[in-house]
Amino acid sequence: MIAIKRALISVSDKTGIIDFAAALERQGCEIISTGGTRKVLEDAGIRVTGISSVTGNPEAFGGRMKTLSFQIGSALLFDREKDAEEASALGIAPIDLVVCNLYPFAEARAQGADLPALIEHIDIGGPTMVRAAAKNYTYVAVVVDPGDYPDLLNELAENGGAISKETRFRLMRKAFNHTADYDALIATTLDGQAGELSVRLAFDRAKKLRYGENAHQEGYFLRQRDAARSYYDMNVLHGKELSYNNMVDMYAALESLRDMRTHACAVIKHANPCGLSSGDDQRKALEYAWAGDPVSAYGSVIAFNSTVTRGTVDFFELDAEDKSRRKFVEIVVAPGFAPEALDYLQLHKNLRIVEFDPRLLTPARDMKFLHGALLYQDTDMETWEKTECVTALRPKIDPELLDFGLKAVRQLKSNAICAVRKTAAGYCQLLGMGCGQPNRLNSTELTLARCRENLLNAWDGAGDPEAYIRENMAETVLFSDAFFPFPDNVEIAHAAGIRTIVQPGGSLRDKLVIGKADELGVGMVFTGMRHFKH
Repeated sequence: MIAIKRALISVSDKTGIIDFAAALERQGCEIISTGGTRKVLEDAGIRVTGISSVTGNPEAFGGRMKTLSFQIGSALLFDREKDAEEASALGIAPIDLVVCNLYPFAEARAQGADLPALIEHIDIGGPTMVRAAAKNYTYVAVVVDPGDYPDLLNELAENGGAISKETRFRLMRKAFNHTADYDALIATTLDGQAGELSVRLAFDRAKKLRYGENAHQEGYFLRQRDAARSYYDMNVLHGKELSYNNMVDMYAALESLRDMRTHACAVIKHANPCGLSSGDDQRKALEYAWAGDPVSAYGSVIAFNSTVTRGTVDFFELDAEDKSRRKFVEIVVAPGFAPEALDYLQLHKNLRIVEFDPRLLTPARDMKFLHGALLYQDTDMETWEKTECVTALRPKIDPELLDFGLKAVRQLKSNAICAVRKTAAGYCQLLGMGCGQPNRLNSTELTLARCRENLLNAWDGAGDPEAYIRENMAETVLFSDAFFPFPDNVEIAHAAGIRTIVQPGGSLRDKLVIGKADELGVGMVFTGMRHFKH
């Protein structure tokens, strides 16, 4: 335990500092301070020793020089045991506590300060004091976060004005992270001023996951330290621990819904939506999403963009006497859960129930970490650049369905094709999808096969099933994430009954593709915007 008899306080963020300093003073601690901090404390009636009386030098150059000195540096850095005699001979009295947060560079940057103003917001003396105190944590405590004041005061009160080594070690680590983040922000900002992009990222709060992508791999989940909002901040309400793959699949599920405007549900398998639907009723959206691929929905991740109701989760039949009727899913994630819905879902002891709002997933940038390298890009949040009909047949696409289809194909891994429709009840539904294939023709074939299977499942048994399928396929819109390189995709889509195709355009063979669509009587719309996702 180290008794706090002498403290140096110099803060830009004055939050809570008066109460903190007053408590130190009541415990008999001498307080040394500088400039604006000294004035705030003295105006509050707290006795303060001016920094100049310690350094023997004036505060100079508009405040650029205050704490940088042999006296302050020595008072923080000397070893209290082996250097005690030398310190005494040099007239150095120890400083036991540094309370310091740095010039508000981030705020100046956020306000659009120019280079000269940014330079004036670069702290020099503060980081020096913080790092010196942190290095000598064996004898000195350092506080950089006003949020630590209450706990620190409690510890001082409980220990007769002393702080434990455990606390000093924790504060030391926080201090070095603080100065590292501060310097990283300055460096990247100044690089930006020079027109050069540089990126420095820091992550902490590591949670160990059940395992990585496979059971023999360790996996961890960390939070970006300076992120105002983070996927890490999810609230796990129930179920087994989450694995690496759970985190990836759940993120894909939330991404699928982040800009849906009505009740929406996504069914995710291996980071791709195998089911997706939106409409006026949450339960119906779930039913249509599940119907998109009932087989793949087994062991899936289910996401909603609105508070989950009991009527919705009854669909899973978790309490059915016939266990074969119970629908097995890995995770249900939503912005919230009605209490009775949460109680019902908890009937499945291993089901992960996670609270997170997909609307919070609006990152400005996407990043992929490769070995010793980083890929960095704008997030794909757009849908189309234009809607240009390029064929003789001019299809009328429901604007809601157009928006839904583009958001669906945007979420699928390339090469991506999907088919969407408006159901008789007015719900947008992903009827079929094919993705992650080496060529676009494979993806188109997979999509059409899935559509056919789902329509057969929906057929009520009346009339000719082939007529039913063709009638519904004619009302279904096929979407492609990138241009069609050859007319063959149009040919097999037409053969399956598709009459409307939406694609970005931009191929050298666009005229051939459009010509084939005109020959077959297929309407085609160009959007001018590709949506590759790798």
